[in-house]
Amino acid sequence: MQKARGRSNVFYRLIEAFRRGSLGTRLSFFIAGGGQAMRGQYIKAAMYFIVQVAFVLFLIFFGGYNLMQLFSGDLGTRLSGTVWNEELQIYEKIRGDNSFLILLNGVITIAVCALYLIVWAANVFGSYQTDQAVAEGKKPTTFREDLSILFGRKFYIPLLVLPFLGVLVFTVLPLIFMVLIAFTNYDYAHIPPGRLFDWVGIENFKNLFSLSGGTSGFAMVFLRVLIWTFIWAFFATFSNYFLGLIVALMINKKGIKGKAIFRTLFVITIAIPQFVTLLLMQKILDGDGILNVLLGTRILWLTDQTNFSLLPRVMIILVNTWIGMPYTLLMTSGILMNIPADYYEAATIDGVSPFKIFFNIILPYTLHVTTPYLITQFVGNINNFNVIWLLTGGGPVDNVYYGGGTQAQSTDLLVTWLYRLTTDRNPRYNVASVIGIVIFVLSASLSLLAYNRSASVKREEEFQ
Repeated sequence: MQKARGRSNVFYRLIEAFRRGSLGTRLSFFIAGGGQAMRGQYIKAAMYFIVQVAFVLFLIFFGGYNLMQLFSGDLGTRLSGTVWNEELQIYEKIRGDNSFLILLNGVITIAVCALYLIVWAANVFGSYQTDQAVAEGKKPTTFREDLSILFGRKFYIPLLVLPFLGVLVFTVLPLIFMVLIAFTNYDYAHIPPGRLFDWVGIENFKNLFSLSGGTSGFAMVFLRVLIWTFIWAFFATFSNYFLGLIVALMINKKGIKGKAIFRTLFVITIAIPQFVTLLLMQKILDGDGILNVLLGTRILWLTDQTNFSLLPRVMIILVNTWIGMPYTLLMTSGILMNIPADYYEAATIDGVSPFKIFFNIILPYTLHVTTPYLITQFVGNINNFNVIWLLTGGGPVDNVYYGGGTQAQSTDLLVTWLYRLTTDRNPRYNVASVIGIVIFVLSASLSLLAYNRSASVKREEEFQ
């Protein structure tokens, strides 16, 4: 087993190619396309060699300097500004370093290096495979044959090139850049090009998780926001789920008339864009909104600060239930229709109560099918930006429990707090990046743990 794993290791295969390969294969380690050229595959050799030359030129004129700047310890040393020119008797504007661009260009350079290593490895393995083919008495493939294979049985490779580059450019590189920002002091006091920011190691993580900062420090505020995020995600997920399931049971019950009408009404509510409903509910629940006018009251439904802003938090959960419950209702309606009628008949013959039928038949069956959906919804609610931001904007402001310059507010989730930290007049990009990493770790860990421990995985065969 260990030997098989070793043979599948890229480094092992490279060592094997160098030890057992021909002179051309060994030459391809240093000059891309060398092995192909010695076998007469000149077009392929020229392509590999051009890529290598382009990469070397890239390092000389762009990438090498960026890597030196990135790993020098300081993301730039020269500040932009003006310098007095004694000879001309004028102030001259000088262009200094830009820490943001240094970091960005460094990440791009690392990505280009990784892509080149893939091409370089393909060059080596291709030459070694040709060696093995020749040893078996076969002729090296021509460029036309390689193209025929590439656009034939290996067509998935060119087909996936554009999606791969899209994911790399628009997802992977921004994520790497964001992660690196967490290890700098990039905030409102260090915004380039007028000012520079530097590496600070894990200092931002210490500041966020250290409880020595007092009741209004980042650590305590982070803990409060984290607890509220989990409370919100729990109620937002399971209130929608169980209420939708109960309403679906009521609609699907035998003897209920107008089932199609009820389902149509809920579909219509889904058809209305969510942000429209949220903005309308915000106006209804405003201090001067329709609800207070009808009731003749002045209740601050979304801005009350008493009892840790309990009322706004409850109203957010209720509004989210109003919006999200129809989705669960429609989904569970289909599942309930697929529960075998034999289960109900056997339970009725045995004299089982409706309460026990729900908990022993309906709920286990439904949970088994919808566990992946529940996990997705829970993680989605941890990052549910729209509901919080459009209803309360993260408020109300509570400087007692969310002060200390943390910029967090009473109903902020981690994701809305992150957004506020990057759009405020005094942005703290470094802290926002740390929070982004925390959100990712929590979401990924909870998703994997919950799914792997669920009945959908452990008891998959029982419901097939």
